[in-house]
Amino acid sequence: MAIPRLETARLILREWQEGDFDAYARLCVDPEVMRSLGGTTLSVLEAWRHMAYLVGHWALRGFGHWAVEEKATGQFVGRLGFQEPQGWPGFEVGWTLAKDRWGRGYATEGATTALEYAFSTLGSARVISLIHPENHASIAVATRLAETREGATTVLGRPVAIYGTTRDRWLSRGVAGQKSERTEGF
Repeated sequence: MAIPRLETARLILREWQEGDFDAYARLCVDPEVMRSLGGTTLSVLEAWRHMAYLVGHWALRGFGHWAVEEKATGQFVGRLGFQEPQGWPGFEVGWTLAKDRWGRGYATEGATTALEYAFSTLGSARVISLIHPENHASIAVATRLAETREGATTVLGRPVAIYGTTRDRWLSRGVAGQKSERTEGF
C-alpha cells in the first residue's frame, strides 16, 4: 500500500525506509524518550520488530505512523501518526520525537496535519491520545490539539490517561486547515 506523504512548514511525514532504522533504534534505546512509552528501552531486535509493526499497521489498517523527517536537515527525527491494533482503546494519534528535537513544536505541528488527514481523508469521527499521566509535555500537545481528558485505562500493563477530541470539536475550534507555526512546546 502507498503511504501518503504529508508536509508541514518544517516537517515531512513520509513512508518508512530501511535507512531510518539506525536513527529509530537510537530513539528506542534512549531512556528519556522511552520513559513514557512503556518505561523500558528496546534492544536492537525489539526496535526492528517495532519498526516493522509500524510499517505493517499501514498495510493491515490503511493508516499508521509516519516517519518524521526534518525539512531543514533531511534527518529522521521521530514517528507520528495513528494506531488502533486489536484490543486498543480507540483510534489513537501519537508522537515520539528525538530528544534533541523536543521543545520546537514539532509534535503539535505534525499532529495538527495528521489530524487534518484523519478527519478529512480517513473520515474519522473521534481520535484519542493515550498519555502517561506524568508526561506533561504530551498533555500540553494534546490540549493544543483540542483534546480533553476523558478518563484513564491500562494499556500493556501501564496506566495511561485518555485524551480525545471529535471531528466536530476539532472543526468548531478552528484548528482544521491551520498549519502550526508553533516553536515552543513539545
